Parts: sequence; structure tokens; C-alpha cells
Amino acid sequence: MGGGRHSGVIPCLTGNMVFSFIRLGYLQDKRLKKAINWIIRYQRFDDGINEKLSGWPYEKAESCWGKHACHMGVVKSLKAFTEIPIRARTMGINLSIQKGIEYILKHHIYKKSHHLDEISKPGWLRFGFPLMYQTDILEILSILLYFNIKDNCMKEAIGKIISQQTDHEKWIMKNTFNGRFISNIEQKGNPSKWITLRALWILKQ
Repeated sequence: MGGGRHSGVIPCLTGNMVFSFIRLGYLQDKRLKKAINWIIRYQRFDDGINEKLSGWPYEKAESCWGKHACHMGVVKSLKAFTEIPIRARTMGINLSIQKGIEYILKHHIYKKSHHLDEISKPGWLRFGFPLMYQTDILEILSILLYFNIKDNCMKEAIGKIISQQTDHEKWIMKNTFNGRFISNIEQKGNPSKWITLRALWILKQ
């Protein structure tokens, strides 16, 4: 994204790349440590600010750095931190994890924090795999459960998962990035083994 330019750095992509490279064994690479520190320093976990932040990276991409923290940026940052072993987490990492969890819980997973009767991102209730920069309540709940978070405000989101189970105890792929990959992954509108696996894991927890 952004061709590697300084001005093209965005939070969701950074979180996804950190997650991926740690899984590939690069946690000790100085470039990875720099990316982790970038998340700690620049990723927002606030619920709205009165003044727009100035300076890099906040002067670009209103959807990423506007008056409200980017939901996807928060989720992907937390996703990246799930790959860092507890013993390797610094105070800065732990603080970012805490802020990210509080942000997600304040939004009851998929709602507007200031209007909890409204859905913040309707697409988060249409499950897909892989998610790329997008997210859904399956990914968000799996991240919270990884951090051993079990809060009452998660129950409604879990109910949304149960309500989408088919009569054959599977879940349907409703979002897809097929057509953008070298090879397609499953088929939109059909039962998905990856989504079903994630849903069953969440319910088991």
C-alpha cells in the first residue's frame, strides 16, 4: 500500500504485516521491532478527539486518521500483538493491548460507542475469509478470547454468530476478496470451512 512511501503508511496494513512477519519468524528483526514501535507510538485507540492531530502520519487518509480511531487499525494492531509471546511484550505493547481491548469493548464489538443501538460497521456481520484490511465479529471475538477477555458486552455478538449457523452446523461465506488473488479461496454464498472453524472455536471458548 502506498508503494512503500513514507506518506503511504496506514494502520490496518501495518498491523497485518507485523502479524504476518512475526508468524514467519521475524520477531527479532530490527525492522519488525521498528514496525511494532510504530504501532505503539502512532496507533490511536481513542473514541473521538476534539482536534485533528497534526504531523505525520495524521495528515493523510481521513478514514484512517480522522476524528475517530480507525476500527480496522485497532483490530489489526491487536491481531499483531497476539503473535508476540507474553515474555517478549514490553510495557508499551501491554499498554497498547489494554487500550485496544478497552476500545473494542466500549463499542460492544460492532456498535457505535455513543449510540449502542446502532451498528457501526454492518459488514462486520457478514463473514468472510481471508479478511485482508477488513474485519468481522469472528476475528474481533477471536482476538479478545486469545487475550482471555470474557465480558458481558460480547454476548450479543456471540448471539449474532449463532444466528448465522446453517441447519448443517456450518457458516456461509458472505464476503470475499476472490478475483484479487492468484487463486480463489472457497466460494461466496457457500459454506466455508475456514469461517466454520473460527466460529466453532469461538463458541467452544
